[in-house]
Amino acid sequence: MHTFNEWLLWLDGLLGSAAYFPFLLIGVGLFFSLYLGFPQIRYFNHAWKVVSGRYDDKKAPGDTSHFQALATALSGTVGTGNISGVALAIYFGGPAALFWMWVTAFFGMTTKFVEVTLSHKYRVKTEDGSMAGGPMYYMDRRLKMKWLAVLFAIATVICAFGTGNMPQINSIASAMESGFGLDRAITAGVLAVILALVILGGIRRIAHVTSALVPAMACVYLFGALAVIVQHYDNILPSLGSVVADAFTGSAAVGGFLGASFAYAFNRGVARGLFSNEAGQGSAPIAHASAKAHEPVSEGIVALLEPFIDTLVICTITGLVILSSGVWTEKHQNQFQAADMAYIQGHWSDKDDGHRLQLGAWLTGQPSTVALYSGALKVVDGVAEAGDYTLVNARSVAESVHYEVAGHPYDGELQVVDGKLLNDEITVTGLSRVHSAQLTAIAFSRSFIGSYGQQLLAISLLLFAFSTVISWSYYGDRAVQYLLGYRAIMPYRVLYVAGFVWAALSDTTTIWNLAGVAVVLMTLPNLLGIMLLHREMKETVHAYWRDFRSKGD
Repeated sequence: MHTFNEWLLWLDGLLGSAAYFPFLLIGVGLFFSLYLGFPQIRYFNHAWKVVSGRYDDKKAPGDTSHFQALATALSGTVGTGNISGVALAIYFGGPAALFWMWVTAFFGMTTKFVEVTLSHKYRVKTEDGSMAGGPMYYMDRRLKMKWLAVLFAIATVICAFGTGNMPQINSIASAMESGFGLDRAITAGVLAVILALVILGGIRRIAHVTSALVPAMACVYLFGALAVIVQHYDNILPSLGSVVADAFTGSAAVGGFLGASFAYAFNRGVARGLFSNEAGQGSAPIAHASAKAHEPVSEGIVALLEPFIDTLVICTITGLVILSSGVWTEKHQNQFQAADMAYIQGHWSDKDDGHRLQLGAWLTGQPSTVALYSGALKVVDGVAEAGDYTLVNARSVAESVHYEVAGHPYDGELQVVDGKLLNDEITVTGLSRVHSAQLTAIAFSRSFIGSYGQQLLAISLLLFAFSTVISWSYYGDRAVQYLLGYRAIMPYRVLYVAGFVWAALSDTTTIWNLAGVAVVLMTLPNLLGIMLLHREMKETVHAYWRDFRSKGD
């Protein structure tokens, strides 16, 4: 598993964490914002009118209303990215990462508008009478680039597992375990049955379920989040100030947080922003293709609301919960995950400014004097004797470290090679920073509702993430049908449910790394496709408004 995780990190560095990707993602959104005259601002009010049903035509071809299509797409984006993803971005990059999530969302509103419009325009009716669309159809039918369409569809299937399925149940299982003490296997088993019942009903059943889930889960989550923010109201302005102030300088070391450079915060903020709102990824167009509409632009206008709701509203609220409560700089008692642990040579302290500078540089991939440790650890009654090494866990210097095996203190010698503990049977616990859903859960407990906050978050994450799993099952469904035909859908659904169960028991960090790679494999073909059709997009938008004004609406 270490080797697989290291391979994923290398691939993520080559694709998504490489310097070009954030600039490419924001650059495409910036280009279309300028080219189309900032539709995310000009069409914003009109989008709310369309989604309210004011212009609905029940006789238009399609399977869902504008609102149902938006709810389905939102249920695919409003998930662990809003709870775990924001926490992960701040964990890596500090407050500055949240700023770059905002930037990604603002320009992503235009990207979403473009990709949904083009995908809706070239959708098709399938043999079962339902509508099918997505970037693979405009790539195939308009660009005549079958190879690109196939590449995108394959990446969509990978993403259905790597972003829409496995990270979601992993976060759900973790939250239900910490919030209610439920065994991960029980959580996965019960939800797998519900998942199977929902996705077998196709897009109409999915749309009905998600249109009910989205408003309900938003209300539950906002209640718990506002309880924390109100409790720490005096930290709101300082938190927002640090987000803006650190945006172009990076976040300085504070508490257990060892600092992050501008480049690192920028990269992680953009990457998590994409994971949250999926603008440019090409996933939402698959849901929006089912909407009843004669004019593709009308559905594209509805879609630009997604990054606004998902990132500029919900992710900001999550960020304020984490930043205002101060939990992101603190060390918490937790069980260390193998992928988060590294033994380094020498004695290091996060209380020493020089040490923090070197450790921060090492963690963000810059030159430093930090070297990995190889050697033996002598453990007596669960505590390692002092040696020429330091354990770093979750990007912080670990404290009060304890070693156990089968629930009992370990006695004996352990081997470390290149910073990694070789014995997988050892459970390591102690104080360190935490990330993902665990960090947000701790923040939710810092309010007047106390420990009930963690349980409220567990329920919110259950609703958020499970709705995402449902929507992504449909995205993969359409991609599989495009690639292999109608008969391949049922085997895909069986595998989708099986992967859902398996991921509940897997290493969180590895799952997140897999998700990061899968997102990029889907995004790059889609960005290429919409750029090739930029002129057609402008002509389509102009035609829509000419027709709209001629009707006197």
